[in-house]
Amino acid sequence: MFKALIAGLALCGVAGVAFAEPADGRKVAQAQCAACHDVGAGAPARREGPSFVEIAKMPSTTELSLKVFLRSSHRNMPNLILGADEVDALAAYILELGGKGRS
Repeated sequence: MFKALIAGLALCGVAGVAFAEPADGRKVAQAQCAACHDVGAGAPARREGPSFVEIAKMPSTTELSLKVFLRSSHRNMPNLILGADEVDALAAYILELGGKGRS
């Protein structure tokens, strides 16, 4: 029973993006990120920050790297406070833009 509990807890911690909806992430992106980033999949509008498609296509972009980035402060970005569900959804959306989302 103890092993099953540990396995269940581990699964919950790793599977956040698997259950997050990219459509919800798009809404978060439009509300929180669109002032500085092109957050869509269409023709990029040149903004201050890189487009989400550019970010998504970077080889270093993974679920883990996005979650760490979105929960950390950065010198050239506003200090956004996102909830865990918002981080998961935003990561799912960005991964989907790069063809790295769930199948």
